[in-house]
Amino acid sequence: MKNNILPGFQQFLLSRGFVPAKNVPFYANWVSKFIAFSNRNEELNHDLLFEKFLDKLKSQKNTADWQIKQAHDAVQLYIAHFMADKKTTLQPSKPQEGREIPDISEVLQDMRKAIRIKHYSYSTERTYIDWAKRFFDYTLTLKKKDITTSGLDSSDVRDYLSYLAIKQHVSSSTQNQAFNALLFLFRDILKIAIDDLSQTVRAKRGQRLPVVLSVEEVKEIFKHVEGTNLLILQLLYGSGLRLMELARLRVKDIDFSASLVFVRNSKGDKDRATMLPESVTASLRSHLERVKVIHEKDLASGYGVVFLPDALERKYPNAAREWHWQYIFPSSKLSVDPRSGKIRRHHINEKTVQNAVKEAVKKAGIVKHASVHTLRHSFATHLLMNGVNIREIQNLLGHKHLETTMIYTHVIRDMVSVPKSPLDNLYNKKPL
Repeated sequence: MKNNILPGFQQFLLSRGFVPAKNVPFYANWVSKFIAFSNRNEELNHDLLFEKFLDKLKSQKNTADWQIKQAHDAVQLYIAHFMADKKTTLQPSKPQEGREIPDISEVLQDMRKAIRIKHYSYSTERTYIDWAKRFFDYTLTLKKKDITTSGLDSSDVRDYLSYLAIKQHVSSSTQNQAFNALLFLFRDILKIAIDDLSQTVRAKRGQRLPVVLSVEEVKEIFKHVEGTNLLILQLLYGSGLRLMELARLRVKDIDFSASLVFVRNSKGDKDRATMLPESVTASLRSHLERVKVIHEKDLASGYGVVFLPDALERKYPNAAREWHWQYIFPSSKLSVDPRSGKIRRHHINEKTVQNAVKEAVKKAGIVKHASVHTLRHSFATHLLMNGVNIREIQNLLGHKHLETTMIYTHVIRDMVSVPKSPLDNLYNKKPL
């Protein structure tokens, strides 16, 4: 491949680290073909031009799918980044929206403090800080931008998100997670406004149906689990809980008389109530009796103080020692709270539950890609199969939009309305 095609664009790609150096000429070649196609079809608007160009490539028998994707990414980078940067260069009078960043470690520390003030979870804190570190590393190392003098702006975020999609091949959910972290960094910490990022190269995600287990498969999984792990999996499936919702359950969140489980501060900072299966009531009561013994031993040893959300620990100094605030599924050992430095018994580690499900699925001989969240999907699907109203299922799951819950209607359709294969009709056809 010639290296003299669109040299400015090639240099741009190298400076941003979007693609490996060996692939840069190929990206330039695709853009060159797009420009030639554009010159022959000037009557088409921009969006239609791009679509028609890709359609032409798809119609060519000698063009592979990976080449079409490469062409798609190349043209997007050319239009959304290279040409956008050139326009900015031609308009030097535009005010600089970024500002100098004196000390990255100080910025990260400020970010950590702001996250804690907003009472975000510790996992969110770790995730946001990690994305901020990756962003600074990309900007300093690959983009080679001296942020101590030139500052940061929206183009840096746009470049990094595109880099994740093209070079790192991240999923759309991962790219969105990175965007949320950088949005927090820029707006809440750096106080830098972020412009419209619609031109960012987005990681693609087609429609995906959730993996759902049959009733028989759920029974088979439960056969290979026992003790506390069995109770945990039964609650995940029987109440439709997310993993961290179950891990953070407190003693006070169980209402045995009403057969309800109250989920506090769930996704979207919302509370909801879901069903407590009657079949686990006895085992859950016995489990709580054992947990209470552990808590009393912790108190006798000078511990027994649990983490409390928001400012409740200051408002109610003794609440952290009270039984009804304790986690239903506590950790097997005491540990140091990474935020406060206090020695506490935290809730069960999510890895423990994930490993239990993974091992049970393996022993059950189930080949589906089943995870902890699959039990929640199965809960919703099986309720729908039993005739429960979709709105009721929406409330039990805590979905904000009905459209999110409607995905299970597609699963039902695929499970119970599969047409008979013509091959079966061929061999099962009775002679006249």
